[in-house]
Amino acid sequence: MFDVSKKRHWLRIIIPAFPAFNIYSYIAERTTALGPVCVASAVNEMERWDVEVIDENNLRRYGPVDDSGGADHEFLQNLRPADIVGFYGGLTSTIPRLYKLARFYKDKGVTTVAGGQHFAGDNIAEALNSGIDYVVIGEGEETIRELLSALEGKLDIGNVKGIAYLEGGKIIRTPEREPITDFDKLPLPDFSLIRYAKIKLYPVERIRGCGMDCEFCTVKGRPRYASPERLLESISFLLETKDARHFFVVDDLFGQQREETIRFCNMLRDYQKSTGRRLDLTVQIRLDKAKDPELLSAMRQAGINAVAIGLESPIKEELEAMNKHLKPEDMVSLARIFHRFGFLVHGMFIFGYPMKEGINFKMAAKDRIKHIKSFIRKAKIDTIQVLLPVPLPGTKLRHRLERQKRVYPIQDVGWKYYDGNFPLFEPDEPMSAEEMLASIRNIMGKFYQFKYMFMIGMNIFSFPALIFFLHDIKSGWKKWYRLWHNHLIRFGGWITIRGWTREFKKDKFAERLKEAKAHLKNSG
Repeated sequence: MFDVSKKRHWLRIIIPAFPAFNIYSYIAERTTALGPVCVASAVNEMERWDVEVIDENNLRRYGPVDDSGGADHEFLQNLRPADIVGFYGGLTSTIPRLYKLARFYKDKGVTTVAGGQHFAGDNIAEALNSGIDYVVIGEGEETIRELLSALEGKLDIGNVKGIAYLEGGKIIRTPEREPITDFDKLPLPDFSLIRYAKIKLYPVERIRGCGMDCEFCTVKGRPRYASPERLLESISFLLETKDARHFFVVDDLFGQQREETIRFCNMLRDYQKSTGRRLDLTVQIRLDKAKDPELLSAMRQAGINAVAIGLESPIKEELEAMNKHLKPEDMVSLARIFHRFGFLVHGMFIFGYPMKEGINFKMAAKDRIKHIKSFIRKAKIDTIQVLLPVPLPGTKLRHRLERQKRVYPIQDVGWKYYDGNFPLFEPDEPMSAEEMLASIRNIMGKFYQFKYMFMIGMNIFSFPALIFFLHDIKSGWKKWYRLWHNHLIRFGGWITIRGWTREFKKDKFAERLKEAKAHLKNSG
């Protein structure tokens, strides 16, 4: 157990590896999760504590790798023995790996801590019986510092807000901690604490929380804002220390605080002019922000080149079931506005969303496919991501489907399949689970194809044609670059989907699905 007599203590925070190659694997090797870095940065300010972050999905800089593809923790523990190991449970699909590692460290007498969205719901008991000593509920920067102080004997463990642990076989859950509102008191995220990772796309944030209350989403609560100055400082610090050029603003909805967002964009524009460095940013934003040309113009001038938009579905009944405040008849024209402003538009869709009780709506899988393909074509979406609905722990969607007795048992369809690529509940008639799975592969497979490899070559040979745009070279470059970018991404997407399909064939999900459907039917 934790040795308080040591002069210095070592905390290792682990971001568990994905269970298998999937559509997120490519980008995961080039970025990291922001939350663990924020927590590590808070601990790094404490006396007598050293801290590191191990992202198992990004070990490209001499990372020790084991046979499973994750980090070699036997090697790590021998090299730098950790006193406490923290685990990032932000992605439900990584939870089996998280528990496996927790048991490994616990068997070595190491104290284990876990936090993240997976534990925001009903899975605290599961964690405490799976090798986790303490579960952090909610944001971790303040909680982890108090918890470590308590483990050092400087604070009573019962006075640490926002944690759960076992005592005498009984779960003790301390009072909730208030969400952080003063972000300036926190240190800037220190990415130098991540060992072995090569990061090209740096995550940054200004806003936590989202007030849209989508049924399927785990992010809830009133938005809380850091200052534009803090976000600019995060970006400038990374440029100056890491020569970072590419950033992803992880805020759920960029532009929620309109005036301050525009002010940030203007500040970032001026910063780039003064430094002579052009930056590239991607943000997540609501589709209806297309109605705000002043905001879009400020975003473009700031170097925001790509927008990820949760379009979810072009089907009216599905949007209503999700609590999405969008109208299908407006979606095409709004998406095209982003396109005209020069943004690369990444559209995110959810296929086959289940209807609520009392809604009499049925649509065959082939008809849903037609709707989505038609919308993608008309809206001129540059890249797409089509996932199945995921009944994540703690969401209203999961509670509803459990009430309807439609969720497949966890013992059959385990947490590792909770990444949006697998059917996890009995779908609406007339669809079957097998049809849902085949449908997203159909849509993605038609969008990302091998033929785009040849089009990349055609783009390269067509580059000299820019001479015909000498009267407006900027416009000509944008048109050429968009085509080249999209063809490159679509060919890369084909490689990714091919790899995912290969891994899927090795997996036994089809057998698990049959068992899950049988157990669900018998239990009903």
